[in-house]
Amino acid sequence: MEQSYIAQTSGIKAKDKIGYAFGDLASCLVFGLTQSVLNKYYTDVLEISVLSVMVMTIIARIWDAVNDPIWGRLIDGAKKYPDGRYRHWIKVFSVPTALAAVLMFLDVRGFSAGGRIAWIYFTYILFGMLYTCINIPYGSLAQVITSDDRERSSLSVFRSVGSTFGAMPAMVLASMCYVTLADGRKVMDQTRVLVGAAAIAALSIAFYLLCYRWSRERVDTSPAPREKGQTAKVIRTLLRSRPFMAVSLASMLYLAAQMFGQGYNTYLFHHYFNKPGLTMLPTVFQYLPVAIIMFFATKLGNKYGRREICSAGMLLAAAFYIALFVLSLFGITPVWLYLAACLMSGIGTAFIFLLVWVLATDAIDYNKVTYGLNDEATSYAFYSFMRKLGTTVATILINVPLLRIGYSGSSLKTEGLTDTALKSMYNFSVIIPAVLFLLVYLILQFMYPLNKQRTAELQTQKEQLLREQAGK
Repeated sequence: MEQSYIAQTSGIKAKDKIGYAFGDLASCLVFGLTQSVLNKYYTDVLEISVLSVMVMTIIARIWDAVNDPIWGRLIDGAKKYPDGRYRHWIKVFSVPTALAAVLMFLDVRGFSAGGRIAWIYFTYILFGMLYTCINIPYGSLAQVITSDDRERSSLSVFRSVGSTFGAMPAMVLASMCYVTLADGRKVMDQTRVLVGAAAIAALSIAFYLLCYRWSRERVDTSPAPREKGQTAKVIRTLLRSRPFMAVSLASMLYLAAQMFGQGYNTYLFHHYFNKPGLTMLPTVFQYLPVAIIMFFATKLGNKYGRREICSAGMLLAAAFYIALFVLSLFGITPVWLYLAACLMSGIGTAFIFLLVWVLATDAIDYNKVTYGLNDEATSYAFYSFMRKLGTTVATILINVPLLRIGYSGSSLKTEGLTDTALKSMYNFSVIIPAVLFLLVYLILQFMYPLNKQRTAELQTQKEQLLREQAGK
């Protein structure tokens, strides 16, 4: 019996999975710095206003709307190098991306106010551009490591596990970068932040190179034709693709909730709970269920449907944050209860955390089968841009509550926050994730059409298409 084309371009090994996981581990090492440490570093150490930080992220996303599709098209049209169409770029941009991450934390307190703002704008946008240069080919890599959707599901799980470990060092740094002043106040220390960021960036280079060495491109793809107007054509196709837009929106909002928690908790635990040393625990507790669910997420997704279990999990996660808000109305807000809710909500979010990447590759397969769209890197560039919008939403959601309660932009000036302001700080910390998780549930349940049955049909259609393209 003739072997299917999908079977011929599959057969990944443990080394492939671990190597692919190392790529997102490396990315999250440096990306985690921007989410767990950077916002508070800007406001408390460099004394940048929260409004300036919000404007910076918006400007960066406007630039990304131009930069990301351009880079995606360049990758799609680039020749195939001896070390692969996508692996090659991971090697090229690993060191520049790490260096750009460190630049964001240099001590520029001696600059004028305008000089400090100019510096953070320049370095933040530079980091975003270089991160795009390595993240788009890395994200596209899953399409050519294997063509089997079950193996891609396994890659998604390993990638998510890699991102879990990658996010941890930044969270540890966010908890340990404080020094105690003579009057007993705890403030963020610039030297500790810079040394920690440099160490984390160095680790990212090592794991990027391991990803490069241990990955293998099995699916042979040709450069996309460089036709005039092709980028606009691809984007128009993506915008009308219901599965692709649904998973992009869901991923954006889920990431916004995830990044909001990591960034906002540095303020919540510093000022509301008065326990800055516990800042990393909410995220750790949310990730703990992943350590168990990772072993059977792929099997559950194959049995019940990936969309089905991800949407149910988001509804469960929202319910725990709603419960925290209801209890807060009665004055019940102990830190242990908040951490317990983070742990329980983590059970629900673990499924989308582990499987969101295969939902995206399923949507890209749908575009290939339905619209004949073979521009994987451009598709992933658009998807990556939507996820970046999630980080911008998170930044806005972090800083708007701070503005509302009168946060001055420096921890040295916030010791006099009123009880009302502190109560508002807590309420925002539970209401915002609840709303975002509910929105993700609604999008997956009612907008994303690739349920279990439709995904199985898609694989049959993809097999036929791949055979035709291979001339078999």
